[in-house]
Amino acid sequence: MEHDTIAVIDFGGQYAHLIATKVRRQGVLAEIRQPEDPIETFSPYKGIIISGSPSLSSHGEASGYTKAIYDLDVPIVGFCFGHQEIAKHYGGTVVHGGREWGRANLHLSQEHSLFKGLGPVEQVWMSHYDSVTGIGADFQELGYTATAEGAEGHRYAAIGSDSLKRYGLQFHPEVDDTIHGDQIIANFIFEICGCRPSWTMEGFIDEEQAKIRAQVGDRSVFLLASGGVDSTVAAVIIGQALGPERLQLLHIDNGLMRKDESRQVLELFGELGLDENLHFVDAGDTFLRALHGVIDPEEKRNIIGETFIRVFQDAAKRLGIETHLLAQGTIYPDTIETGATKRADTIKTHHNRIPLIQQMIAEGNVVEPLVELYKVEVRELGERLGIPHHVLWRHPFPGPGLGVRLLCNDGVADDTGLDAVESQLRELGRRFELEALPLPIRSVGVKADLRAYEHPVLLSGNASWSTLLEAASTITADVPGINRCIWNLAPTAPRTVRPLAATVTRERLDLLREADHLVTEALIRHDLYDKVWQCPTVLVPLEFDEGAGELVVVRPVHSQRAMTASPVEFPGALVEDLRKSILALPGISGLALDITSKPPGTIEWE
Repeated sequence: MEHDTIAVIDFGGQYAHLIATKVRRQGVLAEIRQPEDPIETFSPYKGIIISGSPSLSSHGEASGYTKAIYDLDVPIVGFCFGHQEIAKHYGGTVVHGGREWGRANLHLSQEHSLFKGLGPVEQVWMSHYDSVTGIGADFQELGYTATAEGAEGHRYAAIGSDSLKRYGLQFHPEVDDTIHGDQIIANFIFEICGCRPSWTMEGFIDEEQAKIRAQVGDRSVFLLASGGVDSTVAAVIIGQALGPERLQLLHIDNGLMRKDESRQVLELFGELGLDENLHFVDAGDTFLRALHGVIDPEEKRNIIGETFIRVFQDAAKRLGIETHLLAQGTIYPDTIETGATKRADTIKTHHNRIPLIQQMIAEGNVVEPLVELYKVEVRELGERLGIPHHVLWRHPFPGPGLGVRLLCNDGVADDTGLDAVESQLRELGRRFELEALPLPIRSVGVKADLRAYEHPVLLSGNASWSTLLEAASTITADVPGINRCIWNLAPTAPRTVRPLAATVTRERLDLLREADHLVTEALIRHDLYDKVWQCPTVLVPLEFDEGAGELVVVRPVHSQRAMTASPVEFPGALVEDLRKSILALPGISGLALDITSKPPGTIEWE
């Protein structure tokens, strides 16, 4: 059966494949195209969506694409960067300024089929540096954002020309924080493009298993099985495609696992009937030696990934299966945050996208059946493959494990730029009746599809959850060099903070393991584990008020696809529970809750 199809032009933004996923969930096939693809490749499509980008439209960046798409007689809509490019191409004006991060209220200026079924004011999600300040004669303003009650805010947040069938949205309708973004996408593909729904997950399974058989041929596959959702689903779909006898599983304990993790993983694969060819390697000492003295987060990620492959290759040689293809449970956020597409910025390198893996992929020696999917789609796929619910709904755990939740430092304060913003932070803190203390360390974030390696701010004081979120949003948007806010859960606000010299050691890992275990047990005890999408526990080498210990940061988030996330409010009883248990651990001097959305802060700190 031929499908009506939508083209998604990937300009390297964080959400291009998420757009395609959202289109597919409407039952319409979507395909990713590159901006430089020849114009004839766009002729079969019923509509085109232009994604966001880390490039600046105002500066003419990423301008060398196939602009003949604008001559096609098919509807086109642009999101964020795509919105700006459409406005500019048809005589509008784009300037560098008017940036917005996170949630905003879109006020619709008029009724339009693109917004069919929506209210006059809608919550949307913004992440941009550039803004449209003028539109061409054929266009109308369809919506604007307001900064406060009665304020005009930012104009031209939504524009359109029905005569040209061209539309632009400054916000991201594809992310879940745009409440009715799915409806906007559905309106574009059905009301404006006239598509018919015909794509299904069952069809995806058939197509993917056929791809696996074609790629593997008469060879076999060796899968690195962490026991997480992604690698487990990958194991099942490959096993069903090839037969379990052609699938070898290797679980590596890298010394960076959660408490009792490896034992639970081996039991899990036994439950799934996949333990016949399951191999186990305890490589904790190997990884610790490789990470000795390393501080830089990107270097840590690369070392962990390379050590995984060395251990894998040694095990394969020992087992006599070194000619097998390598399989991974890579999902799309792993690839886009590593800068896998031509125009994407590297947010952080994932362990399954280190140079050695990239070389193996180029040689056709890596099988990745989930690489086009997000976590929510992986779970849906797993359910259709018959994997038990409790396995699929475990909290996601990164491949590098606690290695990216154990921050390291040379003991020297990283306070570059903090003097310039100290007074601004104090003023903003007073505005929200909070104390704002910038921290002399950095964490990874993402702003306008670009990596932001910037400082966190510790907020102290009693405030409502809504006030805390407003303060975090304001500070990360208005203060240069700040990408994350954390709320102090200790009884008093610290007067001083200093970095500690700390690297990857067994003692620090054991301390983080115990803190992580206490957080998980508390979430289960307070009936919140299944309501929180992920809750990383991070050990930060900062000491408050000469407290002879480090800072623990708890990072609970709501998300579906990991491309965006919002912080989760903890009830008072849970906060008190964590205060008593974690602050009592030897070697801990502080406790905080990460209240940053993504963007501008990534879910993991590294």
